[in-house]
Amino acid sequence: MTGSAHIPATTPNSAQGLDASPILTAAVLSASDVARVLDRMSHQIIEQIAKVDFNAVLLGIPTRGVPLAHRLAERIQRFADVSLPVGSLDITLYRDDLRIRGVRPLGETSEPDGGVTGRTVILVDDVLCSGRSTRAALDALTELGRPQVVQLAALVDRGHRELPIRADYVGKNLPTSASQNVRVLLDEVDGLDAVYVIDSNTSHEDAS
Repeated sequence: MTGSAHIPATTPNSAQGLDASPILTAAVLSASDVARVLDRMSHQIIEQIAKVDFNAVLLGIPTRGVPLAHRLAERIQRFADVSLPVGSLDITLYRDDLRIRGVRPLGETSEPDGGVTGRTVILVDDVLCSGRSTRAALDALTELGRPQVVQLAALVDRGHRELPIRADYVGKNLPTSASQNVRVLLDEVDGLDAVYVIDSNTSHEDAS
């Protein structure tokens, strides 16, 4: 699904401090596209973690990485009949922009059943951009244990990397300009599934 649309100013994203004015956007992924992309990512994850006898866990980075991690786990269960533990990893206190952006509400860190030590840990996020959110997640992860391997799954990779970080599983590579933002909407958080590119001078919410 492609085209132009207006995201209502009252969406949950607006309440989180993003630009609340109506902005002309290009819808790059519809709900069916998101579902298809997650199916493909799940098969890719299955192929890789089968090599380690499925000794793996999924850790979602709040906010939208958490429901994405649960969706991937549900698909892996359905496709491979394997149940992967799911947890969440709050990175707020490990971000390198705390002094710039000020106080942020803390998210939840929930350790998956069986912990992370000695296992393949797959970090799950909605958008990969600068790589700074992933770096913060790696620091936060050390508080939980010592994984055997750490991998990264991102629904969207929009480029503009500032650190040497690469995703192992990518739903969609989406080249963007510096004046554009990517907004991921998920039903669990926003009431619908979609991905939009927004022409704006406002920087990405997390510079992920």
